[in-house]
Amino acid sequence: MPLLDHFHPPISDRRSWEGFHAMWAAALVENLNQDVLTDEYYADLQVHIGSRVEVDVGTFERANGSGSSTATLVQTWAPPATSLVLSTVFPDEIEVQVYSTSSGVTLVGAIELISPGNKDRPETRQAFTAKCLSYLTAGIGVVVVDIVTNRLANLHNELMALLGHGTPFTIVPAATTYAVAYRPSRQSTGDQIEVWARPLTLGQPLPELPLALRNAGVVPIHLEETYSEARERSRTG
Repeated sequence: MPLLDHFHPPISDRRSWEGFHAMWAAALVENLNQDVLTDEYYADLQVHIGSRVEVDVGTFERANGSGSSTATLVQTWAPPATSLVLSTVFPDEIEVQVYSTSSGVTLVGAIELISPGNKDRPETRQAFTAKCLSYLTAGIGVVVVDIVTNRLANLHNELMALLGHGTPFTIVPAATTYAVAYRPSRQSTGDQIEVWARPLTLGQPLPELPLALRNAGVVPIHLEETYSEARERSRTG
């Protein structure tokens, strides 16, 4: 099924929106682990939504075919109190993380599914682009997918502005929906980031994009296949 003509909950139904995207991220994890990654890599799911939204853990368990979950509480040392407390914004996360196990567990790639909360205020947009930049400067490949149509900001363009680049690296005119892959690397001529930017069109299939793995190769990200799988699961979930 093509993009956005079959599932688009309004912002007032934010719980359904976040739940579907969590299910899509779970489908991406399953596809990567079963069909794409070799044995020394694995994908995992990282979800953090602002305090206004709680994502149903059962969504992830159903999407992954599991009926139970476990958690381990770790007792930590309590530091002394401090009077220096910063107000800040931590970005919403619906993220697929890819790890290498060849020399310890190391994050090597990330797929970011943008939420409305990533786009609704200047400070949340800045937090998201700063996070992506921190990954890229560490040599971690990133894929960003934005199908949020009721927030007009283009976070790819804002990331390019943070890096000091405009045309031809921006999406012009700024698309509301888009998918972008970033491949950072060190070359003899200097550090670089390759960019694959794809505006998304209503009714058209999602593209296949490259996810660069740090100090390794590139794997394909099957956005349309996993989106359709999440759609089927959302009907039966």
